Amino acid sequence: MREEILRETTIQSSTDLQETTAKAPFLAVLRELAQAYHAFSAYSAAHVRQLGLTPAQFDVIATLGNTQGMPLSQLAQKTLITKGTLTGIIDRLEEKNLVRREVPVGDRRSFLAVLTPAGEALFARVFPAHIAYLRQTFADVDADDLEQVRRILRELRGRFQE
Repeated sequence: MREEILRETTIQSSTDLQETTAKAPFLAVLRELAQAYHAFSAYSAAHVRQLGLTPAQFDVIATLGNTQGMPLSQLAQKTLITKGTLTGIIDRLEEKNLVRREVPVGDRRSFLAVLTPAGEALFARVFPAHIAYLRQTFADVDADDLEQVRRILRELRGRFQE
């Protein structure tokens, strides 16, 4: 009996969703956008883990690579990781001797996150490997199609930021 009620509820919910989507086509776009993001995240994260990092650690290493370091607030903005979470990630990368904290001259209230030589070496190894991994997915996609998707996504982002 309980399974039958659950099945009927699921069928009704699915029907309601289809009717709502038909009345508001943007919902189908939002669903595809969310599903595409989740699929990309899972695909990317699986490879990053094979490289020996968590996705957040990779984001920090990739963002700090080829820089002189940056303040935690700027790093948080670029990686989309909250400052509280970022502090823990920096702590763990520091324990692995991949990142160090430097106090900038003239501002003792903040610090810069800077890659160590070991962090730079890791960046030089994992960043190109991950870009090559992602490039495979787009290998047979036409450049004009990619540009069109980029423009549409940029416009959509702008609508949310208004």
